[in-house]
Amino acid sequence: MKKYVYMFPEGNGSMRELLGGKGANLAEMTVLGMPVPQGFTITTEACTRYYEDGKTIHPEIQEQILEYLDKLQQVTGKTLGDPNKPLLVSVRSGARASMPGMMDTILNLGMNDTICDAVAKLTDNPRFARDSYRRFIQMFSDVVMELPKSTFEVFIDQVKEKKGVKMDNELDAEDMSELIELFKAHYQKSLGEEFPQDPKKQLMEAVRAVFRSWDNPRANTYRRMNDIPHSWGTAVNVQSMVFGNMGDTSGTGVAFTRDPATGEKKLYGEFLMNAQGEDVVAGIRTPQPISALADTMPEVYQQFVDISSRLEQHYGDMQDMEFTIENAKLYMLQTRNGKRTAQAAIKVAVDLVDEGVCTKEQAIMKVEPKQLDSLLHPTFVPAALKAATPIATGLPASPGAACGAVYFTAEDAAAAHKNGQKVVLVRQETSPEDIDGMAVAEGVMTARGGMTSHAAVVARGMGTCCVAGASGVKVSEEDKTLTFADGTVVKEGEAISLDGSTGNIYLGEIATQDAELTGDFGRFMGWADEIRTLKVRTNGDTPRDAVQARKFGAEGIGLCRTEHMFFETERIKAVREMIVSDTVEQRRAALAKILPMQRGDFEGIYRAMGGLPVTIRLLDPPLHEFLPQEDDDIKELADEMGITFDKLKSKVDDLHEFNPMLGTRGCRLDVLYPEIAEMQTEAIISAAINVWKQDGIEITPEIMVPLVSEINELRFVKQVIKAKADALIEASGLPMQYLVGTMIETPRAAVTADMIAEEAEFFSFGTNDLTQMTYGFSRDDVGRILETYFDKKILESDPFARLDQQGVGKLVRSAAEAGRSTRPNIKLGICGEHGGDPSSVEFCHAVGLNYVSCSPFRVPIARLAAAQARVKELGKA
Repeated sequence: MKKYVYMFPEGNGSMRELLGGKGANLAEMTVLGMPVPQGFTITTEACTRYYEDGKTIHPEIQEQILEYLDKLQQVTGKTLGDPNKPLLVSVRSGARASMPGMMDTILNLGMNDTICDAVAKLTDNPRFARDSYRRFIQMFSDVVMELPKSTFEVFIDQVKEKKGVKMDNELDAEDMSELIELFKAHYQKSLGEEFPQDPKKQLMEAVRAVFRSWDNPRANTYRRMNDIPHSWGTAVNVQSMVFGNMGDTSGTGVAFTRDPATGEKKLYGEFLMNAQGEDVVAGIRTPQPISALADTMPEVYQQFVDISSRLEQHYGDMQDMEFTIENAKLYMLQTRNGKRTAQAAIKVAVDLVDEGVCTKEQAIMKVEPKQLDSLLHPTFVPAALKAATPIATGLPASPGAACGAVYFTAEDAAAAHKNGQKVVLVRQETSPEDIDGMAVAEGVMTARGGMTSHAAVVARGMGTCCVAGASGVKVSEEDKTLTFADGTVVKEGEAISLDGSTGNIYLGEIATQDAELTGDFGRFMGWADEIRTLKVRTNGDTPRDAVQARKFGAEGIGLCRTEHMFFETERIKAVREMIVSDTVEQRRAALAKILPMQRGDFEGIYRAMGGLPVTIRLLDPPLHEFLPQEDDDIKELADEMGITFDKLKSKVDDLHEFNPMLGTRGCRLDVLYPEIAEMQTEAIISAAINVWKQDGIEITPEIMVPLVSEINELRFVKQVIKAKADALIEASGLPMQYLVGTMIETPRAAVTADMIAEEAEFFSFGTNDLTQMTYGFSRDDVGRILETYFDKKILESDPFARLDQQGVGKLVRSAAEAGRSTRPNIKLGICGEHGGDPSSVEFCHAVGLNYVSCSPFRVPIARLAAAQARVKELGKA
């Protein structure tokens, strides 16, 4: 028979996959001889079986639970349901990854009418017994029967009002008796049955409820945010109760071995006398700081200080502990590595190394890479954010905090910014033409689009806060209004606030604070750079991007998107002139106007990167993106260009495609119009020659041909590139080398990578498009179905935010191996948005890529993730 239940002494701290974090730590503290109330843990495998068996607890597991209950009864000398020696237990969740507050807890289980009277007599404390019973009814009803806790609070308020008191602890034993009767009547009226009196039935229902809570909405959301698989399941800890609400020599509290906000080395926490754990966090009474326990109970305080220090030394990390004092005796209910702010995480990691508690490699593993986001972007002032309530939620597409006046077009946003206003650009969805407005906005909000939509990608590159795909929000650019699901309307010029880290949207302005980087940050990231082997480049389209990325430690540019340079007002005229040209000669004349602009951009980027590698992608998007689609806009542009409306309208219609993302874009443009590739090659190579000659910076340009599916496409475009590049280099007299490579972003390119490597000197995996084409999802529209897919467990995460390692990853791995089989020294990188996602970076390290490339503000995240991947590989975590 498989073992599904373990007594605490049977486990240890290494068994967290089976016992969950809480169960493993309770077992470890027991082994260390600490004062832990005894109990048993029902394993994560039992939870997994619960879901496999159609959300039922298998009789075999129920039998083991009762067997181990009997063992607990023997250890404690108490029995569940025995009025002479009653055992009461808590039932708590405990996944292998810490998920604070995401799942459910039940205290005082085993209470019923008979046991309540028995406990009152045994303790000579009727108030304590009845208070414990009323708490159990309330918790059991809420957690197990899903009868909201708030519906019971009404009765508590009524009794307090009748008695003329404000605090719960001012109610006496008689008041508690009244509450018990009110609670039981409410239970029966709401659920059509009496409150259960059989303690064993209570226990099984509670275990079932904890298993069920693994799949509750808040737990599912937390898991998606933190890459925790649903398949892990949660363990359940059944622990004999100790009571902090027995009187003035009892109490309960929560404490950290260091300040979780700053990382300062001091005991930080709070406690309440004559209370149970829920009271500390409920806010009904004001807890005291943990330091005050030294005056209240000096011996208990000193014992707690000693245990805290011992636990931190043992686990080698800051601890978050829960404790209860029963009749002046200390009990430890939990310890775990404490959640902390990014600032605190860096300080704690550095201090622990300095104190000799852990190695640099171990310190590297103590900071979540995604936490670094909050160090690089403005955040809301915590007190101001706590007082605010979101009116809507979208996707957290680019981190940071932003507030400002709403504007609905890029032009209006730019004008308002020029007048000194802070602005938030709100669009149905953004397009490349919105770049001027996005550049001046504090934040961007879109009603449509996903985590890799245009708005998300560009905002991340700029380090601008963005909330995308805010479903249920209506954007009317015509009326210049933003309408929320509850009917609230925000007009142009009125303020909203965006939290790009959570996706929350708020009415009005919430105070923000600038990010701060300390000396500890540079030191910590230096350790990461010493350890990692995977290089980190940036996706950058302007010299400004390049400068910012280098400050964050980028080791080159892995993707420079030339089309983003075309949308500035002066340039787009020449681009449009090229598009409407009827002959090659006309097209070349228009391209000649663009050439010096492109060359100037590349010179700026080369100088900013100081000789580090720069990969420049040839023009990728469909040409229709550069032209207006509405008749009024077409007429206005035709007048501006000096051509007829009919001619321009005809050209717009000619370029229309039913599925432009699979249409005339990427290398197909260069095959149809080789002169575009010629001009861009001249700009890339001549800029490198100029910077080499003027600044002495030796450059090896990397020219990337996008959307190749067939080797002959690459072969054709490479011939065009080589003819122009070789002539320019020969004329310059410089010994310049250059590379021609391709993006692997179609499934066919991935499966024929060995052939493509005959021509390609490097591969860059464009995993945004590769994911789109492998799944057949539109990345701009997939947000509409993702929530349903998450709810139905079809997908656990957004494949555009976290690389699908089983499908898309398999293509990446096989293409990397095939490419190296043909060209052993081929350079391999990734330049999709996955380049800044920690789990995807770890995959890239495992596959053996040379580098990842991501937006500038995600470079530190990728550096740390790459270091952690190396530490795991070396087994030094």
